Amino acid sequence: VYIWDMDETLILLKSLLDGTYAEAFGGSKDVQKGIEIGKRWEKHILQVCDEYFFYEQVENYNEPFLDALSEYDDGRDLSDYDFSKDGFDNPNKRKLAYRHRLIAQKYAQGLHSALNQETIKLWDDLYDLTDSYTDKWLSTARAFLEQKNLNVLVTSGSLIPSLVKCLLFRLDNLLVYSSWEVGKHQCFSWIKDRYPGVRFCVIGDGWEECEAAQRMRWPFIRIDPQSHRFPGLTMKTVNHYIDVVY
Repeated sequence: VYIWDMDETLILLKSLLDGTYAEAFGGSKDVQKGIEIGKRWEKHILQVCDEYFFYEQVENYNEPFLDALSEYDDGRDLSDYDFSKDGFDNPNKRKLAYRHRLIAQKYAQGLHSALNQETIKLWDDLYDLTDSYTDKWLSTARAFLEQKNLNVLVTSGSLIPSLVKCLLFRLDNLLVYSSWEVGKHQCFSWIKDRYPGVRFCVIGDGWEECEAAQRMRWPFIRIDPQSHRFPGLTMKTVNHYIDVVY
């Protein structure tokens, strides 16, 4: 199982917005262009969150993964359920579980079933622009994931915007854990319990996932623009790290 830190490993956003991605290239990248690209992504993400994923209602009730509330879901048919009139201003676990079930369905279906053609073209053009600006970081990362049997994403951000990021950055249908409140070591422990008896490898850019991987005694590969980076990471490198630990 490959456990990926999502932010600044598979998906570049914060480093575009604050200019640190471009600055790492010593002047060969247009910093302002990166910032503008990041702002456009932010706008897309917030719009999709609010319009399709109940984010205005659930943003204060972050859960670590999508089916965390499944025990509270009584399986009610939601086809005629009015989410605007169920009194969510006084929320309970069951109402939140209903929203999570619908979010899970929309996440599985992908955004092409929800967005119109004009919006999809804007989104596709922005993806291509970002991929070009980052020397195919996004498409290479995505192709790398497609080589693997099982990939799980862990994000330090809250769950719902992270799911939307996955959809917009073409990382559809991947299992996502949010370490926002529980920390990455706890997420790694849950993932280990979910997939017993297999080997794990962690790939990320930050100290927290590195430390958590060390505590689990799993190999860790650091991604950053200066050393291992997309499209510079190869399976040979990954297998070397795995062989050293296992």
